[in-house]
Amino acid sequence: MQKSLVIVESPTKAKTINQYLGCKYIVKSSIGHVRDLLVRKFNKKYKTKQSISQSSEKDDLMYQIGINPYNNWKAEYHILPGKEKIVSELKNIADTVDHIYLATDLDREGEAIAWHLKEVIGGDPSKFKRVVFNEITKNAIKKAFNNVSHINMYRVNAQQTRRFMDRIVGYMISPLLWKKVSRGVSAGRVQSVAVRIISEREHVIKNFVPEEYWKLSISLFFQEKKSIILDVTHYQNKIFRPMNKEELDLYIQIIKKSNFTVKHREDKIFFKEPPAPFITSTLQQSCSIDLGFSVKKTMFLAQKLYEEGYITYIRTDSTYINENAVKTVRTYIKQHYGDRYIPIEPNTYCNIQYSQEAHEAIRPSNIKTTNINNSNLNLDAQKLYTLIWSRFVASQMSPMKYQSSTVVIIANEFKLKKIEKIIVFKGWMKILKEEKNIVSEISSLKIGNLLFFNKATSVQKFTKPLPRFNEASLVRELEKKGIGRPSTYSTITSKIQEKGYVKIKKNQLYAEKMGEIITIRLKKNFSNLLDYNFTARMEKNLDKIAENKIEWKKVLNSFFKDFSKRLEQAKKKPEEGGMEPNTIVMTSIKCPICYKKMGIKNAITGVFLSCSGYDADPKKRCKKTINLTSLNEFKNNKKQQLIEKIHRCKECKMTMDSYFINNEMKIHICINNPSCFGYTLEKGVFNSPIYLSEVIQCEKCYNDMILKTSRFGKFFLCIKKDCKNTRKVLANGEISDPKLEPIPFPELLCTTSNASFVLREGTSGIFFAANTFPKSRETRSPFVEELARFQNLLPEKIRYLASAPITDNKENKTIVCFNRKTKQYYIGSKKEGKFTDWLAIFVDNKWLVINKKK
Repeated sequence: MQKSLVIVESPTKAKTINQYLGCKYIVKSSIGHVRDLLVRKFNKKYKTKQSISQSSEKDDLMYQIGINPYNNWKAEYHILPGKEKIVSELKNIADTVDHIYLATDLDREGEAIAWHLKEVIGGDPSKFKRVVFNEITKNAIKKAFNNVSHINMYRVNAQQTRRFMDRIVGYMISPLLWKKVSRGVSAGRVQSVAVRIISEREHVIKNFVPEEYWKLSISLFFQEKKSIILDVTHYQNKIFRPMNKEELDLYIQIIKKSNFTVKHREDKIFFKEPPAPFITSTLQQSCSIDLGFSVKKTMFLAQKLYEEGYITYIRTDSTYINENAVKTVRTYIKQHYGDRYIPIEPNTYCNIQYSQEAHEAIRPSNIKTTNINNSNLNLDAQKLYTLIWSRFVASQMSPMKYQSSTVVIIANEFKLKKIEKIIVFKGWMKILKEEKNIVSEISSLKIGNLLFFNKATSVQKFTKPLPRFNEASLVRELEKKGIGRPSTYSTITSKIQEKGYVKIKKNQLYAEKMGEIITIRLKKNFSNLLDYNFTARMEKNLDKIAENKIEWKKVLNSFFKDFSKRLEQAKKKPEEGGMEPNTIVMTSIKCPICYKKMGIKNAITGVFLSCSGYDADPKKRCKKTINLTSLNEFKNNKKQQLIEKIHRCKECKMTMDSYFINNEMKIHICINNPSCFGYTLEKGVFNSPIYLSEVIQCEKCYNDMILKTSRFGKFFLCIKKDCKNTRKVLANGEISDPKLEPIPFPELLCTTSNASFVLREGTSGIFFAANTFPKSRETRSPFVEELARFQNLLPEKIRYLASAPITDNKENKTIVCFNRKTKQYYIGSKKEGKFTDWLAIFVDNKWLVINKKK
């Protein structure tokens, strides 16, 4: 019997596909990429004196990065560490089969993985076939295997072009940034553009000067003492916008004495078309708004749904839906909602400007699957599926019909307006949004009606700058500018945070100081890299390479020629047009240890004060630093933020960033630092964060702990070198409780190994983990009965959990749960692996049982 090998990227995908293929097929997973560009660490001790003298800095760099642009872009690939066993297994199976089907994803990344697999497996090239499918269903797979093709090298070359450019930018600019700016920083071809978008928005926000204004609403009586509230929109044919309370009170006195007459009324019928089915970016945006998911989490869950066969391929920027899927969903709508909810012709949608792939939009694989019941998928994955299912069904429904009524009332020289929207026919909103039925307040009003003053209501407002980006709105901005592609959005948003150039707080992206500095340096010396149009054009060129319209090495040569010139120029001294260094800005503050002056320094960990004695003789070097804490981290009142005094730099007149030094001193630093040397000191008694005034003692060795800053935030570190104990500073400025020391439970055995459990504490509360970690990675939540049985082992702070009910009202075992938002424990129960509606919370030193359905 002839056998065939099918290779996919993930084990889950392999398992799902295996259900639909017969015994003639062996389905294996490569677990993602198996090969990448080689990276070497250059070490001179392995080179002879002659070779060292003959080698140049250029040769050494090419030796390290695995590609050589000076030698027709010769590339050196290597099998990724840890993938040797997988490759060996695939090779062995490949020798025993007649056909090898490369069924990796259908985007360029998937095409490249297929090519790499073919290269590492080797053997007869005629054995390899390419198989692509948009969804993992029986029909789609059957159709795909009846329409096999070959690897598309144009698409592979497009992926290689992107990879080569990213490698060149990352590895050739980073040494320069280490030398000129700070150790540990780096640049990315697309990531740096994303940081620029956030940095420029940050600049706008910091320089924004809020202006006070007031809004006025008037309540009026009309027939049978009914009242209606209208907004005052105009005065003397100009927009009504009082700038202070005194001006507003004057207007109120005038309007109270006025006669109110209905001057104009207009009723119109409007139709609102349904939104398009999801593409990658709109899915990420909706998940952020509706479900509170990060871009990374959304893509992780969507990938799971795709691999389990519930939805179509998730990396797409096309709104196209195939004819059969449209027919199926229209039938479903007719059966469940009626003919009124189906448009005469199917709805079609235009693709975005830079749409590249001829894929389908994201939709359910089977429209009849309204809810999923799969132990491999958690509640969040089920929520995501419901969102995708609802959006797809709604996209093929009739438009929503509503009546918009506008009433204009004149009172002397004032104009008052009210607009009402009443839904006449829900259409697609029946499934996608729960709209409340609004009772009309103005239906009986007619032109010429008189109304009478009841009361005035005013609200103080302040003009606001553009909002900060969140992950989803950043993706939307990248998409609008043609930067990146569906397969790269998640990587972009994750990397800029991991590198420490951007931080996320309350779902908003803030540019860190180092991110701003790098943006300014790159914008000056590598203007094309950070140019939005250049990056968008490069994305178009990659598309053209994939379509065989441009030769890929020509694109690379053109890019590298310009890049090399800019790099050499940037290496020069600043006075010769080179990159400006990240200099220390000296202040009048004296070092508490050696009394030398301290300077403002910027590093990947943040802004801090550093003693100028650090640059002295290494034997006499002073290493004293003082952490600076940004005031922005502790402005919880938005109104307070708007009206707080803005400090201006005396040197360049720009706004200044404000920091706590301690409880009695603030420092205001020009946002153009270190290019501008402006700063001011402010002394007084300040309401600074708790951790600046508290002395922390290590609970392990009882030594003092000092405040430190990393790219992941602030924390306290024990001064004893061999202790290494840490305490995290929480988002609200408080210091985290001491971590629970691991507690061995030798009598509780793991189910997957001979190991026993250890009780540990993490960000999600206490949990049991195998004592042989990482050899065994088994973890689970503790049952209450287990804590009750061994309560003598528990520390005081969690001993109360052992007193919780051991079973719920239906004799299901109870389990310890943790709410990450409130940082509190509660007790739940499970039946057949799923949580029930029963839970218990600890209130006033006793357990209170709650049934969520009630």
